[in-house]
Amino acid sequence: MLQNMMIEMNQLVLNKLPLKLSVRYFTQVAEKLSEKVSTRPHTPVMVNEVIKYLKPSAGETFVDMTFGAGGHSTRIIESAPNIKIYALDRDPVAYSYAQAMAEKYPGQVIPLLGRFSELPSLLKEQRVLPNSIDGFIFDFGCSSMQFDVAERGFALSKDGPLDMRMDGFRCPDEPTAADVLERCTEQDLARIIKYYGEERQYKKIARALIEARYMFQSLKTTRELARLVESVLDKDFRTDRLGRFAHSATKVFQALRIFVNNELNEINYGILIAEKYLKINGRLITISFHSLEDTVVKRHLSGNITDNAANISSMRFQNYGKIFSHGQVVDMTESPWTMLHKHVILPSDEEIDENPRSRSAKFRAIAKVK
Repeated sequence: MLQNMMIEMNQLVLNKLPLKLSVRYFTQVAEKLSEKVSTRPHTPVMVNEVIKYLKPSAGETFVDMTFGAGGHSTRIIESAPNIKIYALDRDPVAYSYAQAMAEKYPGQVIPLLGRFSELPSLLKEQRVLPNSIDGFIFDFGCSSMQFDVAERGFALSKDGPLDMRMDGFRCPDEPTAADVLERCTEQDLARIIKYYGEERQYKKIARALIEARYMFQSLKTTRELARLVESVLDKDFRTDRLGRFAHSATKVFQALRIFVNNELNEINYGILIAEKYLKINGRLITISFHSLEDTVVKRHLSGNITDNAANISSMRFQNYGKIFSHGQVVDMTESPWTMLHKHVILPSDEEIDENPRSRSAKFRAIAKVK
């Protein structure tokens, strides 16, 4: 199963790769990032739709799984009196925003620093019980403040070290994107770029990365990686959904970011956690930005889960030759979720004009029914 392969690949790299950047580097990054906490550089995506389907009421409790700069949480907490929000984020900079918001709304905002998979232990410390939360919101992917800081290494447009860790300096022992490029085999690099980046030219790019390694070519910065991929795909002209030029290395950067942060496994686990903590009829909002994220959500919605992991294929492609009984079909398709709208919701043209980064967003609102 692809999910098992992804988990094994992530664990292999996470267990073997040493960190080669100095403590001084992380101290410098922390200082630069802390300087940016005074302003909120991230514009929340589809916030009106969030309020419409989350329907906050007085005294309800919510978990913002991707707090970021607090755009969604601010609208939620201002939409009804006595709202309580557990503000989770794995990024220390976002945690700083949550702490500032907690001072503005004492007793209503509880900052939590950690990944989706760390949420159960964090909620246990807060004495939060299962089946007690009214709503969860996920805004997947990177925030603008991560893309806009060159030292984080996420953006093609800003030259900086190939880091890409959403945890930033919080977990200095975990590998960076540069470590992955330096240590992975050609086969593993090809699989990472193929499955996480959905890049057609994955073999060609992986070969070029290995050749660069043997030619002692440094790949330590975003500019160096972008130039290498660009040289390999020099005849491949690409555009985004708005018809604008898209860099040929965009999918490679996406693949490395997802792999380094174990994003798909975290999303899968996050939805399982939300199911356990939501009340019956509690709402779950997801905003995804590429098909891999949205696929995990769709598989959970349809009940297409095996061993608590979302299957990569839809139900109709699972097994052509096997005939299932009625009871087996019911068991396989049973889902604790129901959609609150008929089709996936996309951002309006007006929002895309105001915030181009929302152009690829897909909004889903579901409710726990069992």
